[in-house]
Amino acid sequence: GILERLNAGEIVIGDGGFVFALEKRGYVKAGPWTPEAAAEYPEAVRQLHREFLRAGANIMQTFTFYASDDKLENRGNKLSYTGAQINEAACDLAREVANEGDALVAGGVSQTPSYLSCKSGTEVKAIFKKQLDVFTKKNVDFLIAEYFEHVEEAVWAVEVLKETGKPVAASLCIGPEGDMHGVSPGECAVRLVKAGAQIVGVNCHFDPLTCVKTVKMMKEGVEKAGLKAHYMVQPLAFHTPDCNCQGFIDLPEFPFGLEPRILTRWDMHKYAREAYNAGIRFIGGCCGFEPYHIRAVAEELAPERGFLPAASEKHGVWGAGLEMHTKPWVRARARRDYWESLKPASGRPLCASLSSPDSWGVTRGDAELMQQKEATSKDQLKQLFDRSKTH
Repeated sequence: GILERLNAGEIVIGDGGFVFALEKRGYVKAGPWTPEAAAEYPEAVRQLHREFLRAGANIMQTFTFYASDDKLENRGNKLSYTGAQINEAACDLAREVANEGDALVAGGVSQTPSYLSCKSGTEVKAIFKKQLDVFTKKNVDFLIAEYFEHVEEAVWAVEVLKETGKPVAASLCIGPEGDMHGVSPGECAVRLVKAGAQIVGVNCHFDPLTCVKTVKMMKEGVEKAGLKAHYMVQPLAFHTPDCNCQGFIDLPEFPFGLEPRILTRWDMHKYAREAYNAGIRFIGGCCGFEPYHIRAVAEELAPERGFLPAASEKHGVWGAGLEMHTKPWVRARARRDYWESLKPASGRPLCASLSSPDSWGVTRGDAELMQQKEATSKDQLKQLFDRSKTH
């Protein structure tokens, strides 16, 4: 189990960002970001699981991100499958691939439109409970409450998930400034541990080193409170030094122009080492992470884990495979110091190195965040277009 592995000091490696990876492959629609592909295109989801497993991941997270019924129906999103059907298919796919290696299956729930629309704790918990019924039926190995911008909602999720008796992990999509209502990372972690989470950390919204910094703050808060927990980190694969508290969603490049910000595999080596040195033992990725990024994490931590991932069969560590290249100047790059010191160019003349994030300053409780089942109207869009010109 996950706790047995972490208690023994093992490193567990998570997988990557399924919604972004599958959107690029043509199986997920940007905007809703919902996971109906688990039921519609199971072969695509299965293959991505297999690629992450081969790259070194030993956590297969069910592709159930945003699979609550209120999210599936939000803003005119029309689906042919229910949340239960999607979640059941996702559990089966994750288990099938996990059984092909030494991997565990994690069932995941995430934040809900109902919370943003100021529904009560009872109403939001009922949404989590409905998803949990599937995870219990499919007997996942542990549970993750992930991608929460508000610790209050994350606590509600943990309180529901812990009722199963299965291990519970909780990760917020926050940075060093804390959640969207200004609760510090340390306080967020304390609240999650007290609610019943045995593993706490962050995922998404920020780059790896920012996320590691945030988890360090969480760890300090938990230890100061005299509590104990394991720690996890699953960041973006994008550089985000110019982000504010909302993270990469505020960047003007989100979501279709982020490629110039992508981390290299060598950046991932640094991330993995920083996370390990910070005492984090559940290390994975979120949006932007492809299998080669997870392979880099697994290769960096191979000395501690005692083995290389299967995908390293086709990858010389620190570019060693380039020794076989036909061009001598490329053969000369077959060394660690070359790749560690490289400052990659974007190849885009006149492009700025940093952006100015959109800072609308709205969160739960603001009228503009009230969600709806109907598609966004042209009048609603015009109001948004007009307002965006002032930011």
